[in-house]
Amino acid sequence: MRKPEKIIDGVYLVGSQDLTDMRDCCVYLIDGGSELALVDTGVGLSGWSILDNIKTLGFEQDLLKYVIATHGHIDHTGGLSFFQSLGAKIVAHVLELDAISKGLPNLTAEKYYRLKYQPVEADLVLQGDRQDIQIGGLTLHCLLTPGHTPGGISPYVDLPGGRVLFGQDIHGPFNASWGSDLDKWQASMKKLIDLKADILCEGHFGVYRPAAKVRQYIEHYLEQYADG
Repeated sequence: MRKPEKIIDGVYLVGSQDLTDMRDCCVYLIDGGSELALVDTGVGLSGWSILDNIKTLGFEQDLLKYVIATHGHIDHTGGLSFFQSLGAKIVAHVLELDAISKGLPNLTAEKYYRLKYQPVEADLVLQGDRQDIQIGGLTLHCLLTPGHTPGGISPYVDLPGGRVLFGQDIHGPFNASWGSDLDKWQASMKKLIDLKADILCEGHFGVYRPAAKVRQYIEHYLEQYADG
């Protein structure tokens, strides 16, 4: 099994299908110095393993202040209740609250994982097309990128080593039952290309770099779904 790893100074991989649980999305840690944040949580069975990975990397659990929910599917949000119980604040877009806070089964996609999602109240509700939050000394830009789900976000952060984009589930899939919209997704992907990110931390397929490969990755899926 893989070990947690540094992607760039300030960003780390602490969960994934071959790091914690085969049903987990990629879970990323952002180090803002005085505060830490997680991007997504996996299905919810790996909370202690993720914490162990954070400690293995040399960070204190008490510095974990935020969990950013990129969208409401259980493979990304199943651990929200666990981390909230430890004191972390849950961050989510208002358009995802029917999944995250109400736990509507069609929106959490829980049946695909044969697990039951535990709803949580978001501590910080994002509004509009972009909202910034401060994680210690870093500013995380939370960009609304609907398409896969109605209120999915793609956070990004500018670090000395480059711009890092957390583009969870760029690849889809799409299903009307959870509010997918291919036209909105295509517009969202063009927004992501315009960011000119140096590193893409994707939701299931890992890390892509440099900038040319990030763009290529996004354009590949735009071409794949062009006739959708």
